[in-house]
Amino acid sequence: MSELYYREALKRGQKETRTRVSRGQSPCLPVLDDFIPAAKALGGVDLGVVQVPSAFVVGTKSRARENAFAANFMPVMDVKSEFAVKWQRLCQAHLTEGIQEPIKAYEYLNRFYVEEGNKRVSVLKFFDAPQIAARVIRILPERTPENAGYFEFVDFYARSRINEIEFSRPGGYAALQKLLGKDQEAVWTEEESRRLRTVWYYFRTAFDRCGGGKLSLLPGDALLACLEIYGYGALQDKGAEALQQLLKKAWEEIALRQEPEPVEVHMTPPEEKPSLIQKVLPTGAKPIRAAFLHDGSPDSAAWTRGHEQGRIYAQQALQGQVEATAWFDVLSAGAEQAIESAIAAGNTVIFTTSPRLLPASLRAAVEHPEVTFFNCSLNTNHRYIRTYYARMYEVKFIIGAIAGAMAGDDPVGYLADYPIFGQVAGVNAFALGAQMVNPRAKVLLEWSSVGGNEAAEQRLLSRGARLISAQDMTRWGMDDRESLGLSLITESGRVNLATPLWQWGTYYERLLRLVRSSTARQEYAGTSRALNYYWGLSAGVVDLRCAETLPPPVIRLAETLKGAVASGLCRPFAGALYDQQGKALESDGDLTPEQIIRMEELVENITGAIPVYDELTDLAKATVDLVGVGKASRDRRG
Repeated sequence: MSELYYREALKRGQKETRTRVSRGQSPCLPVLDDFIPAAKALGGVDLGVVQVPSAFVVGTKSRARENAFAANFMPVMDVKSEFAVKWQRLCQAHLTEGIQEPIKAYEYLNRFYVEEGNKRVSVLKFFDAPQIAARVIRILPERTPENAGYFEFVDFYARSRINEIEFSRPGGYAALQKLLGKDQEAVWTEEESRRLRTVWYYFRTAFDRCGGGKLSLLPGDALLACLEIYGYGALQDKGAEALQQLLKKAWEEIALRQEPEPVEVHMTPPEEKPSLIQKVLPTGAKPIRAAFLHDGSPDSAAWTRGHEQGRIYAQQALQGQVEATAWFDVLSAGAEQAIESAIAAGNTVIFTTSPRLLPASLRAAVEHPEVTFFNCSLNTNHRYIRTYYARMYEVKFIIGAIAGAMAGDDPVGYLADYPIFGQVAGVNAFALGAQMVNPRAKVLLEWSSVGGNEAAEQRLLSRGARLISAQDMTRWGMDDRESLGLSLITESGRVNLATPLWQWGTYYERLLRLVRSSTARQEYAGTSRALNYYWGLSAGVVDLRCAETLPPPVIRLAETLKGAVASGLCRPFAGALYDQQGKALESDGDLTPEQIIRMEELVENITGAIPVYDELTDLAKATVDLVGVGKASRDRRG
């Protein structure tokens, strides 16, 4: 029997050799000594005896056995050779009692090169053993930007002792631990490691069965996608078949991870194309049923109040074409249950108006492909959900110009809220607007998500700012509309000068018209990427209101800039831009929409910084966890 196995292994080795030769590749195993100096190997780190993934054992330490194996570790020596006899003895031992003695190997970049035990590896690989016991010496490379992901693995392995899971890009291990609910610095228990290894084994089997090998991503990337959708609990205690069903439902979300630019940003509303039903029965189509789900209530949250007013406006504008209902405080009652109830009530369009509702929206969208989902957030790369947000930075640019014109030699204050995608663009656009009309203008930056709104404003006042650009709408539980937008604060009180406006009614009317005309469905089918609507002044979804107390020339300046920005003649981020250290921001004339959305560096005339995670309020942390810029994420604390 052992001889038959050897003959089969020999065929596999010969086939691998022929294939590699035909491709102009080396038919032999890689040799570690060829690219790592022996002195460096002597200074390696002893990891002891560990289980290593069989697929990660890829070569030999020296050339001693280079020609005995094909590149897949299958034998190429004649069946009558002494080598073949020894291979067959090991094969018999494996079948009767198992191979007990660990091999000796060197690890370099999480790949293993055998010093002793090449034939053991060959036999175990022939029988598809998932892991091989090995006494391992790790050789650490010099740190470079290119191998940053490997050193993240080294840190992760030191705490978890898990070496099977890899990711295509840096940040994967931090994301994994976050999705598992593990603190980045926590040492794993043996049970926690065992549980994840079990999930990984069945997940990897299911991924391969679904055709994962055809994708240009690693199985670890697919695991992150599934954890984001279903959560860790849903993946535990499931075999390969059950996981395979989950993967099939989420396959487009997984495939999205291989896109170099996963988000497709639409800066203007597309042309509406009537559906076939509308063409045949233009007045007889059934109204669309749309549900708006909020994490707050209109009485306590101005953000929710603005969206609720937008829903009412859109329903009135589309009278008879849309039936829109609202659901409030859905986080406290259970977001997933609320979404399921909305779908059961017959709603085929779901709007969730907060990034905090994104996880529940994603799970529901995967389970209900017949429903169109929208989430109000920016730069979220999920295939099954369309996201929408407004280019408020255009209005902030104009307000910055107003502030610059009014400031003279005094500093201007900017009170930002959450360090999330799009917020930094608003801060920078304001500063650039001020600089455009007043090259000496300095902008002092503070964050209301650090210590609260009142404390942040007091910090600006103590730094000498009297012109302060505050929030776009009232804070949670507040109804002080004088604090909106740009204000002049004096000893006698606050005078509002300019107010930015979110026109959610216009936004929702246009989005619902797209859905009704089938345009949104055609856009989704026409791309493999995530869709993000990022409309601005030209679409009428943001606006600016100037106070009559502003000098007439400043009002004319604001109106002129408003028309120029809406028409595209004036672009806030055009030309050479420099950060606080004087370094040029990468640009070929204009920043792309993606660069604007992901912006993390502050421009040169701003004094202040993006807060770190531990400085934020609990509410801010919950939002930053989902859509925060990297500098404020909890994975970069300290």
